[in-house]
Amino acid sequence: MGETKRQLHLGAFLYGVGHHIAAWRYPLTDSLGLFTFEFYKRFAQTAERGKFDMIFIEDIPALPEQHEASVQHTVPVRAEPLTLLSTLASVTSRIGLAGTVSTTYSEPYHVARKFASLDHLSRGRAAWNAVTTSMEITSQNFGQDHHLDHSIRYERAQEFVEVVTSLWDSWEEGALLIDKSSGVFADPDKIHAIRHQGKFFSVRGPLSIPRTPQGRPVLVQAGSSETGQDFAAKTAEVVFTAWQTLEEAQSFYSSLKGRLKQYGRSRDQLKILPGILPVIGATEQEAKEKEAHLQELVLPEVGLAMVSRTLRVDLSAYPLDGPVPDLPDAVNINGGKSRYQLLVDMARRDKLTIRQLVARVTGARGHKTIHGTPEQIADFLENWFIHGGCDGFNIMPPYLPGGLDEFVDQVIPILQQRGLYRTEYSGTTLRDHLGLAVPGNRYQLRPQQQAN
Repeated sequence: MGETKRQLHLGAFLYGVGHHIAAWRYPLTDSLGLFTFEFYKRFAQTAERGKFDMIFIEDIPALPEQHEASVQHTVPVRAEPLTLLSTLASVTSRIGLAGTVSTTYSEPYHVARKFASLDHLSRGRAAWNAVTTSMEITSQNFGQDHHLDHSIRYERAQEFVEVVTSLWDSWEEGALLIDKSSGVFADPDKIHAIRHQGKFFSVRGPLSIPRTPQGRPVLVQAGSSETGQDFAAKTAEVVFTAWQTLEEAQSFYSSLKGRLKQYGRSRDQLKILPGILPVIGATEQEAKEKEAHLQELVLPEVGLAMVSRTLRVDLSAYPLDGPVPDLPDAVNINGGKSRYQLLVDMARRDKLTIRQLVARVTGARGHKTIHGTPEQIADFLENWFIHGGCDGFNIMPPYLPGGLDEFVDQVIPILQQRGLYRTEYSGTTLRDHLGLAVPGNRYQLRPQQQAN
């Protein structure tokens, strides 16, 4: 038998009513859908019809500091991910359900319990996007005087993930018996208090929920800084990232995959999915016009404020058609270092004016925007995939619901015809879709270290 052809993995990234910052103003956008279950149900079922690996929901538990402008001109409100994914589990049957929860502003036991519940309720389709939260004002919503330093946030995150995975392992496979005749519900010898005592957390355990259908939910991570890459190499099974060129994507792919060996992991145990915002037209010209229409809906002050927040510099003090000013090294930034560096590199590499940088960023917030016919979009995805830039993509529809409908109805069939994408789901869990093995349970792997 010949070797099975490597295939793309795809996530459908749900972000408000569309990823473009002006999506809510676009005539074809269901702008009121943000507050209706039918809107989210359609998104999830459309992605499942397209045989996506997962839907992915981001989260920022705060409004921007200058919230007056954000609520006046943009759509900063979001549904809480776990609540939403739990409802979507009931109207889908195969697609993975990935949600974002911060390790900076949460507690491990809560997170372990919630995602274990989702994995059971969805029959093995849950994934946790573990983020460190870059928005500094978030601290003031959680009783803290200041935002933790970048390195401390990642140190806390590593301990946080260790506690959560320990809790997911605290019930061994087979611990749940439900033997009515003997009256034994579960085997206490297979349920373990984790007794974690660390720098940031003290957690006794065990979890109040048995081992889940996937063994444990899939772990997702989204940081691309040096610290973020080390964190991902040690813990993540899927990484969402943002790059503008194939060369950048190849470099990141090689760097991150190359770090896995030091943690005893193989390259196929982690999937790398860059974000892509596709603007699709019947012709290339139609796609260009659609993208131009979206850009025309961006108020200048909105785009400028968005880029200024990322760069931590008030760009309104500089000429719009002048160069981007000199900026500090990313090491001195206590926010999202990888996204900051991406914008700096973009501005320097392409010698962009402030106006041009704003135009690049307002669509996909630093992710790659592509426009063209369905064939051209498929060509782009195939090129990055076969030339070592990724294992697939996190698809970011510019507006909803049409942006996802177009991709599923027009691009997916081309990828399927080329043998690059599944025509049917071959398994039932998210791990099945991603080709990830069920992780071993630490207590069953090391019985001599068990302690009740």
